[in-house]
Amino acid sequence: MDGLHSTIKLNNGIEMPRLGLGVWKTNNRDSRDSVIAAIKHGYRAIDTARQYGNERGTGAGIREGLQQAGLKRDDLFVTTKLYNGEQGDYDKVSKVLDNQLSDLGLDYVDLYLIHWPVDATYIESYHALERLYKEGKVRAIGVSNFDNDRMSKLLEESEVIPAINQMEFNPSQQEKDILTFDESHGIQLEAWSPLGGGKSLSNPVINELAKKYGRSAAQIILRWEWQRDIITVVKSTHEKRIVENSDIFDFKISDEDIQRINELDENSRGLWYDDFKWHNPNGQYGNSIDQWDDTNEQL
Repeated sequence: MDGLHSTIKLNNGIEMPRLGLGVWKTNNRDSRDSVIAAIKHGYRAIDTARQYGNERGTGAGIREGLQQAGLKRDDLFVTTKLYNGEQGDYDKVSKVLDNQLSDLGLDYVDLYLIHWPVDATYIESYHALERLYKEGKVRAIGVSNFDNDRMSKLLEESEVIPAINQMEFNPSQQEKDILTFDESHGIQLEAWSPLGGGKSLSNPVINELAKKYGRSAAQIILRWEWQRDIITVVKSTHEKRIVENSDIFDFKISDEDIQRINELDENSRGLWYDDFKWHNPNGQYGNSIDQWDDTNEQL
């Protein structure tokens, strides 16, 4: 099935929608409005994180969106993430998740990810996620931004294979080695920054194909990722663009043109661990909210 309700079966058997709305760098009010619009227009996956500082707004959007669309909680697939300074043992992570569920107004999340592999804590944190998974507080667990070395170590020391590795993935940053490794272990790649932070939208090849197929550059990229079987979360705060981003199901990119986009990969190092103090086990963990301060907004 091609459409917003199309899913991919994860390695634990649950179905995850293939295209969803992300709310990175969105304040509580805008995340609420974006989520409402997305649900109204057929999206069934919502992706947020503690780092984004908008779980309250996302939760409000989920409640209002479901009510307006006449849907139930289990019609929606919700992802959130455990951030750096909140990683640790089961007791710590369990309390963190309880707080996140409270902010979201949910009894469970469908997917819970370790946001970044803090070297001193990610194994212990993943063991906590495994226990939360077995307790039914989360339907699936996974990671984000894990390179092959860290993923290999995680697989050696864990029981539950991550269902997802959420990575930057777009025409210029395709993480081929990570994609191949994850696929070989039954781990589904999920794309964040699928449009390359806007960079890919100005690529001459993308724009040539947009003209050829009578589509926007964003639609060409999202359709390419769809045909590559990459789960994708795309962010917009504009209802018109939220709709446009999902209008990719009535055309198909030829195999030849898919290959042309594949060849846009710059083979650059997509992960930048060395830029972060938390990469050093003795350094400080980054745990700032990656947006502007709107914690006093009334929702």
